[in-house]
Amino acid sequence: MAKTKRRSGQSAYRSAQTKKSTQENTATEITSAGKVIPSAAKETAAPQSKLERPSSSPEVSRAAARSQIRTNTRQRYQKKKSNPWLLIGSVLLVLVVIVGFFIYLSNQSSGNVTTGEKPTDPVVLKIINNVDPAILEAVNTGGITDPIVATKGAPAVLKGPTGKPELFYDGAEYCPYCAAQRWSTAVALSRFGTFTKLPETTSSSSDIDPSTSTLSFYGSTYSSSYIDFVSVEETTNQSDGNGGYTLLQTPTADETKIVQTYNAAPYTTSPGIPFMSIANQYLQLGPSYDPATLAGLSQQDIANDLSNSSSTVTKNILGGANYLTAAICAVTNNQPASVCTTGAIPSIEKSLPKAQASTQIPGAQTGIAAEPNALPGRKED
Repeated sequence: MAKTKRRSGQSAYRSAQTKKSTQENTATEITSAGKVIPSAAKETAAPQSKLERPSSSPEVSRAAARSQIRTNTRQRYQKKKSNPWLLIGSVLLVLVVIVGFFIYLSNQSSGNVTTGEKPTDPVVLKIINNVDPAILEAVNTGGITDPIVATKGAPAVLKGPTGKPELFYDGAEYCPYCAAQRWSTAVALSRFGTFTKLPETTSSSSDIDPSTSTLSFYGSTYSSSYIDFVSVEETTNQSDGNGGYTLLQTPTADETKIVQTYNAAPYTTSPGIPFMSIANQYLQLGPSYDPATLAGLSQQDIANDLSNSSSTVTKNILGGANYLTAAICAVTNNQPASVCTTGAIPSIEKSLPKAQASTQIPGAQTGIAAEPNALPGRKED
């Protein structure tokens, strides 16, 4: 009997322990992550997503989540990749960008394409900048008629963008007379400074003296310590389809005033181009020589001929250059002396008609009635 009661006592003790444990577990529950959650809260808490729901191990749960994300991302990518409309749209977008880019380039370069110009030939440029002074002296006037005209009415000296006397040139690329005169003008200017760019072109192929080989002052670059050079090439040598030529540069208001004042009576009864004002003290109306002299010659042919003082081409070009050089010397107070006081230039300068705005003083050309205002320089378009 005693043994039976002992067993009953143990059973009662175990029942009590089991009941106590059950009550505690009812009050709280410890999660596998160590967080204590009241049973009531557990029943009302929002369910967690599959990726957030804890497993028996936190590390395993996170690894599973990362794996699921990669799987979902790969599935989305594969879905997009397999979409044919997306691929077609991408190809069309690329084509639109490419076409737009080429249209932009075409618009940017169209101004240069229509001029018919060629880049500066370094061989021709070197010859222009370095004509032998001995050849220039031997040619002298070249037998051509003096093309220089003096202005009337004591005009002020025209100053350029840097305050030096300005040589203003007005012409056009189609013009055969301009084609001839540019050679003489470029050689004369090279005695006072340096060209670093001097594109090549030809006169119009449908005008008189067609396709005369020449240079262009449009796009040229020139620097000098003695004179400012300002040029306007009004049109290209390309037809505009209306009986004229494609517009290239438009003179400014001040440049137009110079042309209207001096490319007119009493200086000429037939205004035209080329037209040059040498500081508004001297003018050159038209070319120094007949462009037919250059017929059939390339730019290199003409440049190479400038070393032959007996050549008709050389006499015409350098004779015109010497007259223009003398007129420039007259407005720079004979500077530089290495050009203005040596060779044939002093005698040619003395033969020039006298500008009414100046009086001759030994060693200098001065006596300007009033200090002139500088005209703004013209930028290339």
